[in-house]
Amino acid sequence: MTDGLELLNDPLQPQRRWWRLPVDAWQRSLPLRVVSTTFVASVVVMVLGGILLMQQAAIGVLNAKDQAANGQANFAVRTAQSKLDALNIDSDTNINDTLAGILTDISDKSGSTGGYYVIVESQLGIQKSSNDISEDSVPENLREWVQSRHNDTRLWKAPTEVRTLSGQTVPGEAFGTVLQVPGTEGYQVYVIFPMEQEAETLRSLQRAVVITGAVLIFLLTFIAGLVARQVVSPIRAARRAAERLASGNLEDRMTVRGKDDLARLALSMNYMASELQKQITQLEELSRVQQRFVTDVSHELRTPLTTVRMAAEMLYEAREDFDPVASRSAELLQVELDRFESLLTDLLEISRFDAGAAVLAPAETDINQLVDRVVGGTASLAESSGTEIRIHSPGPISAEIDSRRIERVLRNLLVNAIEHGESRPIDILLASDEDAVAIAVRDHGVGFEAAQAKQVFHRFWRADPSRERRIGGTGLGLSISMEDTRLHGGWLNAWGRPGRGAQFRVTLPRRAGDILQQSPLPLVPRDLISPLPLSASDEPVSPATPADTGPDEPPGGAEQGSPRGAGGHRTDHAEHGSRIHDHDLAGTSAGNEPQDSR
Repeated sequence: MTDGLELLNDPLQPQRRWWRLPVDAWQRSLPLRVVSTTFVASVVVMVLGGILLMQQAAIGVLNAKDQAANGQANFAVRTAQSKLDALNIDSDTNINDTLAGILTDISDKSGSTGGYYVIVESQLGIQKSSNDISEDSVPENLREWVQSRHNDTRLWKAPTEVRTLSGQTVPGEAFGTVLQVPGTEGYQVYVIFPMEQEAETLRSLQRAVVITGAVLIFLLTFIAGLVARQVVSPIRAARRAAERLASGNLEDRMTVRGKDDLARLALSMNYMASELQKQITQLEELSRVQQRFVTDVSHELRTPLTTVRMAAEMLYEAREDFDPVASRSAELLQVELDRFESLLTDLLEISRFDAGAAVLAPAETDINQLVDRVVGGTASLAESSGTEIRIHSPGPISAEIDSRRIERVLRNLLVNAIEHGESRPIDILLASDEDAVAIAVRDHGVGFEAAQAKQVFHRFWRADPSRERRIGGTGLGLSISMEDTRLHGGWLNAWGRPGRGAQFRVTLPRRAGDILQQSPLPLVPRDLISPLPLSASDEPVSPATPADTGPDEPPGGAEQGSPRGAGGHRTDHAEHGSRIHDHDLAGTSAGNEPQDSR
């Protein structure tokens, strides 16, 4: 089963690694979240601020250039028109020489270095203020507009690309109008302003904004990292201190620096550590006193108990010579002494668990034989209550366990089931896989609430305190069973519902020291899902002879019951336990996750 689960989960692991890695890093690291958030926010702010700054700078530069170019173009056109108006054109006048002179007067001699160019077009040809400028620099839409309005002397403008004969192209602005000449349709004049200097200014400003923004983003991210480190370092120190305290190093303290909030956090952590150390020391001392008291009282009571038992046995053996009241008193005295001795034994065992002195003695054990011994030891109790005990086993099962302790666990569970099973059949289910073995004791009695599944293992706990014990347990049986199971590294789980019975499941590793991953048996009874199959050919098997109990083990096991609910009815017949070899019940249950009460 384990191999199947590993093969099922392996394909998912690479997918989880690649997409969970950044998410896990983001969730685990506060400095990473602070630095990343600061970086992203800084980039967004710098980009938006840079865009806004460049827009405003471009608008300002272009508006200034537009106003200056508009004034220069108007001045140039007015100058040329006034010279043409003052010119006396006759037949001897060379109009080309006249235009060349006008172009010389109105053009900027430094046009190629950032001034402006003048192009005059007429029926006689094209005159340019500089041979370097191409007539293609005049946009076609402006040329068509001016040519179609040869009587309109207003100045028109349009954006353009200034092209030179050397192949250089720069953005610019073109102005156009018509110069009125008597006797002609006029001359189209175009004043072209290159904006190379303005474009270079904007490029320089853009580079400065980008460099400044990058430096600011780096500095802000670096500062955010420093601030996060200053804040997180004391928090991490507090976390490490808390982990050391949790691991038992109660002497560790945090270093206090300054008087700020982080310093007060360190002071609070140190104060908490001191208080915890004080309280834990007091609790440990109280626990040692309690353990010593229980151990001493249990040992001290052994001597008077032995004397009282000797006298009680003499009275019990001579009870036939007493009157009925005295005879009954002798019988009750014998029963209560047995219960009292069981209680002392359980208290000694609990004290050994509390003191950490319990020792495990694992050995390879046949689980079927162990269950047979437990069933045989409780056969008389099952007979007296009219309870049938049925064993469902898949076949031979063995494991490295301390048979004495596990036998005590199963005896406690079986006695507990007989006590609360209301004379209904009890099923003992066995199952195993490569790593674990499981034994479940299922009764169909009064059951208990789902919220009480962990409380049943508490010492002296009773679901219904008003209900009288019929068997007379000590109230420590299930608590000792839990400790025995934990000593093996196993699980002891309980399931119950009122009126539907209960099931207690013991899961143990097959090899001592192994770590359990899952149980071969589900915690929820299988008979609630499908009835337990019974073979018609199964024959009853006489229960095994009860095994002898150790000196620290309660005799018989009847005293180990722990009450769970209200009383039930009894019947007058009894049947011996029978073994049912059911291989289907040995299968593992999918989805059965550990629900250890630990």
